[in-house]
Amino acid sequence: MNFTLYPRASSLGTSRQFTLMIQGTTSDAGKSIITAGLCRLLHRKGRSVAPFKPQNMALNSAVTADGGEIGRAQVLQATAAGIPATTDMNPILLKPTTDIGAQVILHGKVFGNRNAESYHQLKPQLLGEVVAAHQRLSQQYQTIIVEGAGSPAEINLRDNDIANMGFAEAIDCPVILVADIDRGGVFAHIVGTLELLSQSEQDRIRGFIINRFRGDISLLQPGIDWLEERTGKPVIGVLPYLHGLHLDAEDALQIEQTTNGAAKLKVIIPALPRISNHTDFDPLRHHPEIDLQIIPPNTAPPPADLIILPGSKSVRSDLQWLREQGWESAIQRHLRYGGKVLGICGGFQILGNKIHDPDGIEGEAGTTPGLGLLEIETRLESEKQLRNVSGTLCLQQTTTTEQPPSVEGYEIHAGITTGNALHTPLIELSNGEPDGAISDNQQVAGCYLHGLFDHPDGMDALLSWAGMEHGQQQLGITALREESLNRLADEMDSHLRLDEILNL
Repeated sequence: MNFTLYPRASSLGTSRQFTLMIQGTTSDAGKSIITAGLCRLLHRKGRSVAPFKPQNMALNSAVTADGGEIGRAQVLQATAAGIPATTDMNPILLKPTTDIGAQVILHGKVFGNRNAESYHQLKPQLLGEVVAAHQRLSQQYQTIIVEGAGSPAEINLRDNDIANMGFAEAIDCPVILVADIDRGGVFAHIVGTLELLSQSEQDRIRGFIINRFRGDISLLQPGIDWLEERTGKPVIGVLPYLHGLHLDAEDALQIEQTTNGAAKLKVIIPALPRISNHTDFDPLRHHPEIDLQIIPPNTAPPPADLIILPGSKSVRSDLQWLREQGWESAIQRHLRYGGKVLGICGGFQILGNKIHDPDGIEGEAGTTPGLGLLEIETRLESEKQLRNVSGTLCLQQTTTTEQPPSVEGYEIHAGITTGNALHTPLIELSNGEPDGAISDNQQVAGCYLHGLFDHPDGMDALLSWAGMEHGQQQLGITALREESLNRLADEMDSHLRLDEILNL
């Protein structure tokens, strides 16, 4: 797909709306969560607010109201702000395909694959794109909360930066720097970051937030006093470590090997090298009657009731990894003992007979034999399928309710799947189309729907199919997410000097 790039940012001017940027001393310092919390807090106080992230590198993505693909974290932040997510909130999304290459999503659509060097050369033009997206948001909302990426002090990435200070200087907005005290060395993180910035960049930082603090705040006060005297900048607040927040992860996969001995259902998922949209399984993570384990490399798959093959950004290479790790034989043994297997998106494609990539969409061109558990074949094509959908499950006798269980979510895939198994779909979409397939013996199923477990009725039906009896219906992930956003906003209201932030 071709795009006309906008002019360089220097010719575009700046917006008069209030824009604040949240940057971090490190990756995972809490930028995404703090941006979401500020969006919810300002929304509750009656402000028109929107999130923005110029450039995001993540394999967790979602489909927007305007039919594009953006990072999952920005969808969460839009939810916090009480508005529909649009592609302007994350104009550039990088989805890694290798250690040195990624698929570039520009304004919600595939722009092309780039290695690190060629993408770096493209960034001066892309700066105009992100500034233009910010300006469009500024025409609709009073306040824009911008999330940076990684750290602004990454020296090797500072030339032509569009994700941190390069963007902040292009639109002339203030910055708050966030540091994670739970990692240790919080004062070194803050002072060291400042030391590596130019004078104009240092001046742009108006204050600090210390995140994930545990313990007696009075013991931290001498350090805060020293930091404020040393830098001449205020600590705007200290946020406590908040346990049990049910919020979508931006990208990082938490490897879970704890065992819930009282669980009624055991679920295992391979930690594919290019696993995508693992937020699909958040409803299972939070279910007290499910023992969910993400199985890391070089670990034998333990016995389970249900094996889920997740989405993948590089399906054929992840399928090869599965074979090298012994999962193919483990799945066959699992099925012989009566277990169930579910594939979602790329995992659905893996269940079929063949995966064709004649144009090298996800790597070297060619064909890879699938696991052969469903009579389907998939051909990868350059044009992605992007849509929000809903429907009903077609499972046999999984619930006692008269109405078929509902599901809702979104589809993001480059594959076109055909085959006889599609005549027995897993889902009937609300527009009458079939989605996915289920085997004749009801042991193997798959579909393209991300968010398959989000609707409580649908999750209960799928858990019943997998062998869970008399499970307690849980609060849906949507309600859990709302509870967590409100709790986050409450904590930020209590521990941050919001007036000081708004006066920046």
